[in-house]
Amino acid sequence: MSSLFSHRTHMGNAEEAMLMVEDHGPDLINSQDLRRQCSISRSSSAYYRCEEQEREHMMAHESLDYLPSHSKVYKKWLQEKTYRNEWDRWLLMGLIGTAVGMLGFLVHQIIDSLIKLKWDLVEKYVQDGNIHMTWLCVLASGLAMVVFSSGSVLFFCPAGSPSGLPEIIGYLNGTSIQHLFNSKTFLGTFVSCVLAVASGLFCGPEGPMIHLGALLGCGLSQLQSDTLGMHLPIFTRFRNSADKRSFITAGAGAGIASVFRAPIGGLLFTFEEVSSFWDIRLAWQTFFCCLMATFTTDLLSSSLYGFVYRGHFGFFEAEKRIIFWVKNLLDLNVLAFIPTILLGMLGGLLGALFVSLNIKINKLRMQFFNSIPKLSLRKASKLLETVLILVCTTTVTVYLPYFFPCTPVTSLRNNSEIINQFKREISEYRCSSSTWIGPDGIRYSNQTFNQAAALLVENGKQGITYLFKRGTHEEFGYSSLCTALAFYFILSCWTAGSAVASGVVIPMLYTGALYGRIIGLILVSIFGVQTNEYGAWIDPGLFAAIGAASFFSGVSRLTISLTVIMLQHLGTVSCKAQLGFSLVNREVMLRSQGGSFHPSMAGHSRPVEITNDVQSLLLIMLAVMVAKMVGDLFNASLYSSLLKLKCIPYLDVEPVVHHRRKWLNLELFSARDVMEPGVKVLHLKENIASLARLLASTSHGGFPVVCRPKPEHPEVFQGTIKRFELCALLENEQIFEPQTNGESFSSSHLLSYEKITVEKLPNLSRLTMLLNRYATDPQYQQLFINLEPYINRSAMSVQAHFSLQRTYIIFRTLGLRHLTVVDPQNQVVGVITRKDLMPFPLEERLRLQLASQSPDAGEQPLDSRPWMCS
Repeated sequence: MSSLFSHRTHMGNAEEAMLMVEDHGPDLINSQDLRRQCSISRSSSAYYRCEEQEREHMMAHESLDYLPSHSKVYKKWLQEKTYRNEWDRWLLMGLIGTAVGMLGFLVHQIIDSLIKLKWDLVEKYVQDGNIHMTWLCVLASGLAMVVFSSGSVLFFCPAGSPSGLPEIIGYLNGTSIQHLFNSKTFLGTFVSCVLAVASGLFCGPEGPMIHLGALLGCGLSQLQSDTLGMHLPIFTRFRNSADKRSFITAGAGAGIASVFRAPIGGLLFTFEEVSSFWDIRLAWQTFFCCLMATFTTDLLSSSLYGFVYRGHFGFFEAEKRIIFWVKNLLDLNVLAFIPTILLGMLGGLLGALFVSLNIKINKLRMQFFNSIPKLSLRKASKLLETVLILVCTTTVTVYLPYFFPCTPVTSLRNNSEIINQFKREISEYRCSSSTWIGPDGIRYSNQTFNQAAALLVENGKQGITYLFKRGTHEEFGYSSLCTALAFYFILSCWTAGSAVASGVVIPMLYTGALYGRIIGLILVSIFGVQTNEYGAWIDPGLFAAIGAASFFSGVSRLTISLTVIMLQHLGTVSCKAQLGFSLVNREVMLRSQGGSFHPSMAGHSRPVEITNDVQSLLLIMLAVMVAKMVGDLFNASLYSSLLKLKCIPYLDVEPVVHHRRKWLNLELFSARDVMEPGVKVLHLKENIASLARLLASTSHGGFPVVCRPKPEHPEVFQGTIKRFELCALLENEQIFEPQTNGESFSSSHLLSYEKITVEKLPNLSRLTMLLNRYATDPQYQQLFINLEPYINRSAMSVQAHFSLQRTYIIFRTLGLRHLTVVDPQNQVVGVITRKDLMPFPLEERLRLQLASQSPDAGEQPLDSRPWMCS
């Protein structure tokens, strides 16, 4: 939905004069000053750098109040509500979790089916060794998918670009983002996600699943949609900002839980990365939502594969509940901590490099596309970029394996259950294979495979499975690992941020697993394959898992949730699972070397938990911590960097403001140093014509309300009222009253709380005409409106001398939209908004404050003044 008002520097007529800013900078007291302030230079403190169009984008974000307005009509609405035991809240949490679980199951089933279909189409060419036809057919099917994938977000989603985790984080921090929770956005993101992953791009479905889970949390809790014209009269008490954000938080956590089958990981991920407002009640409810999502996905996956019923409904096989299957547990030695620290440092360095390159690519991408004036041509250019990425990716995955020879796989002891699957596929496999009876009378099997094909064909999920395998010390050589690492790092970095709905979790895990296995292989080359219990820790599979965790942490800077997710995604396996490595290898090799493809037989793992290898807990924790500390030395996390790149106003937990490469101690500054003075105020009894002109001539998202307790007293602060509430009031002429000599107004025509609590105005043209009529028609000069029942009587205010550090903490902790600044007589002297507390405006204001210090202070070296911290 387009914004109610748009910026106009020149007004052509009276009607255009009504079309002032509403969404583009509603919280700004002086929008022109803030436009100038948004020209931001990026430094080591991760400041914003906004170009002209990006400035407008930042100004377009409206802030949200976390708590509802505490007015008389709100208290009357509360009195009409019956108290309940929160059963409806828990019911909604369960429904959201179940819906997200079903969606997660559906996403992976469609992806697996499309991948199988794509390779079935080229099976004959693979068997014949016709590499060019293989490439052509794989590219054709991938192009069909990626064109629809990119088109669904560019031409179908209202925002015209893929949204994701940064937008969810920004919204839950208190920033309103247009079209983020639109039903068209849901459908476009779903289609784009499954087609992008199935097309062969180096990406995963994790990020979009978080967005889809948040969309379901929003939709099922609010049960209303302007796009669908649906407004159900149930669960109406949850239609407020605080409850809405709680359900969105739970939905986002359920998305992670469904993808990884990790309910605790989903809970901790929302706590550590997504949510800005957290309490123990929300933690319990989010945990229940994640539990239902995981259970639903497990239940459906227990008997369905490729939408075909396999039986055993409700039987949860342990092997299917572990995404990246680990061969066995290893006894660890204290010496293992040395390469773990090295992996952590490498993860931090490569993670910071990945973030830096991705941000540079996205900046270049934005600059290039923004230089195209025509919108349709701009979208077509974005689509062509995704096509180019797919061409490069397909070329690498199809042609590169043919430069690698067949490599023998470690001999495997076969049992009767496995040999039937081997016979069905080895007979069609072009690489040499044989079976024999050993001296002990046991039947053995030997086969060969293509290392590059095992690592590059399909997507990174299968490659991670191979790399994590224990006891396969020499299955992959340096050439295949280094080649896969170089191409996957570059192509996944390029893919992230393109015009498709995609995630970076799989690329992060896969990249880390590659260099982790390289480090493990170096140790094997130095010390050899150790068979005794004291040297068993020298296993490339172990260091692949540690490397995956380190790179994940180096990019995302997650610690607690990442450790839990990793521990929930590795598992120990039985003798049958030990054979899975070669079995799955053959499945992938068939596509490169010839042979039929049967994913249902090849351990095509469905996402469940990542690892239960508790033996590596300390190593993973150490690698994660080291990677985060090293990465923080260079830049912010990928998600924080994307928030800044997209100019989404986000308030960190603690303000970090630099001046001349020194930290400023905000306790030594006050609220008056950053507030906007010259505030437009309203009175409890306001003239209709004056109010209409005020709305037309200002861009404020809210106004302080003042009154005189006694005629001889000055006007004192009473509360605040938001712009949307004023617009809703002005649409109801029955509450207008003529001026009276008395102080009281009639209360017989009070509007209900539901009528004035709106997030957007439905009829913009009608409101424009009303404002025009109110401002010009003489009869409204004599009419007044009583604002007293509608103002927020619990609006926060601080005195002008209040500590700036504590002002910031109050503003962020309470999720405020406006913070009124008053003097000791409680008179309004200024207002602080979210954009006043952003890093660059803070720095600019405080720099001016430092420059205006007394001459005595000016003689003192700046770096030695008490507010400078080294």
